[in-house]
Amino acid sequence: MAIVNDDTSSPRGNGHSEAGVEPLHYLVSTERELRSQSVHRLQLGLFGMCAVLLIVALANVIMDRAQTIDADDPNAQVIAADAEETDPVVDPLADAGVVPAADPTQEAGTAAPAKK
Repeated sequence: MAIVNDDTSSPRGNGHSEAGVEPLHYLVSTERELRSQSVHRLQLGLFGMCAVLLIVALANVIMDRAQTIDADDPNAQVIAADAEETDPVVDPLADAGVVPAADPTQEAGTAAPAKK
């Protein structure tokens, strides 16, 4: 909001003083407004710090749970023993000789042996 100094005694008669328009660039805030602004800034800062603290705590809980799950799992041996053997991965581009084979012992252009 700009406050304009209108002086009607201008010799030009256009309603403005000779100095032209004189805007007031800022308004002086009262003590109450300054206190309100500082309380608002303080609230925002504390809210932001609490949000960061909660995010870090959540990440810490997730990492702790992931580490406890990775520990020796007795079921992992049972699952590995019961799993069926899978067929070797067949790469059609390597079989055609377009790209090098993923297995260095396998030559390009020869099909991988299929297990039955």
